[in-house]
Amino acid sequence: MPAVLTAVPSAESGDMHLVRRALARDGDAFRTIIKTHNQRLYRIARGVVRNDSEAEDIVQEAYVRAFAHLDAFRGDSSLATWLSRIVINEALGRLRKRRRTVALPENPQAEIIQFPLNPSDDPERTMAQRQILQLVERATDSLPDVYRTVFVARVIEGLSIEETADLLGVRPQTVKTRLHRARVLVRKALNDQIGPVLLDAFPFAGRRCERLTSTVLRRLGLES
Repeated sequence: MPAVLTAVPSAESGDMHLVRRALARDGDAFRTIIKTHNQRLYRIARGVVRNDSEAEDIVQEAYVRAFAHLDAFRGDSSLATWLSRIVINEALGRLRKRRRTVALPENPQAEIIQFPLNPSDDPERTMAQRQILQLVERATDSLPDVYRTVFVARVIEGLSIEETADLLGVRPQTVKTRLHRARVLVRKALNDQIGPVLLDAFPFAGRRCERLTSTVLRRLGLES
């Protein structure tokens, strides 16, 4: 008897199911979409504007814009990529507006996020972790815009070369070139002292994630 092949649902089919539920004004679908993508979108936004509170505002506005045009999502790319493009456009728009209205100093002081660290009985180790994370933040924030966006998407967020190229609307070779340059600059700034700590950079979870989710849902009239 021939084996029966069972189709494995793709990420796109799961995305479309969520989108259909959201279009039917299912509050749980909106909440699932927001909580699933909050951290990636926040990291990308902050990678562009280098300010945590503005990045949070950008993500909120991007969600409202995305949900207002959710019927335009066709599943040609993943929902994550579709939302990320909206966030990038919103963030770049903010950046252009800021540059038109404010003369930026040559070396702007970026706002530093205070990362929660894992509890440790070793005070020296805890201090070392905090110092390394601050170095990572500063080195990332000091990158030129064109390199920083690629670096955040590729290294911190973990997108593939192809996903990053699709997200930014550039060729994969361009991503590779910019990423190489970004790594050289970061390596120089950190004296080769970076490593797995990058995975913990720019967190967006817990109360902050819940707060943004509730705010977006309220704006959509789905939560009192």
